[in-house]
Amino acid sequence: MSGFTPKALRCADLYEYLETLAGGCPEMGVELFGKTMMGARIPAVTVGEGETGILLVSGHHASEWITGLALLRFLFELSEAIRTGRRIYGLDTGFLLSQKRLTVIPLLNIDGAALAIDGLPADHPFAERLIGMNGGSEDFSHWQANARGVDLNHNYAAGFAEYRKIEAENGIFGGAPTKYSGSYPESEPETSALCALIRSVGFRAVVSLHTQGEEVYYSTLGYAPAGARKTAEDIVRLTGYRLSAPSGTAAYGGLSDWFIREFDRPAFTLECGKGKNPLPLEQEFGIYLRLRRFFFTLPTMV
Repeated sequence: MSGFTPKALRCADLYEYLETLAGGCPEMGVELFGKTMMGARIPAVTVGEGETGILLVSGHHASEWITGLALLRFLFELSEAIRTGRRIYGLDTGFLLSQKRLTVIPLLNIDGAALAIDGLPADHPFAERLIGMNGGSEDFSHWQANARGVDLNHNYAAGFAEYRKIEAENGIFGGAPTKYSGSYPESEPETSALCALIRSVGFRAVVSLHTQGEEVYYSTLGYAPAGARKTAEDIVRLTGYRLSAPSGTAAYGGLSDWFIREFDRPAFTLECGKGKNPLPLEQEFGIYLRLRRFFFTLPTMV
């Protein structure tokens, strides 16, 4: 499709993708809804005029930026369908988006992704502290946290106190490459901005993309909102992923856990792709193909 060539999702490239989208499809609005720890502006793309809002988020974890490319590829294909009136999977996207509204955040953890992709710049203001949190290593390719060493997907008010005990049992008492939940829920500017956006918009459902394992989660500690399991089973049918339930550290403090508890509405976490993080760029197109029908069908599902 025109305008989209996948590449490692650096901040400048993210903005360039979104500028191209907005220029070619006026129906797609770009909002800068918050800033990262290092001051980067976090963008969200909104398309559709319906009252029912659906949120798709990628890039909580730094080295998992590849799913943001899948979301961007979807937006480029969606914009093309809007311009040409082309039906996809028999769906009239124009009509669907008159009834529903999609908000897409391709990369929440912009600072962390920069570390995972390009490593630590010599002039980074937190260089010494980050190397210390990284066990003395300058290899940040497996880094998951933000620039303060906080794992954003454990920074929500969902079993936060319980998770702090698990942290201590695992010897985590401060900033780290992964698993550190922060000083308090929403302590990080990235999660704080996202929660403020969610509270202000009132989304009907949330989808959070991660890697890897090709699994679909729809519950938090055994609880799921009404209808969530049926929708999760539909996602499984559309993607070929398997239904699963989070366990261990994955069961606490995530966006989906918080959204379910806070609003009693459906939230789904999709673990995309297979292999070992960070997944290679070559997997992006395959990940998108597995998700494509789900992305376009999603407005009919909630």
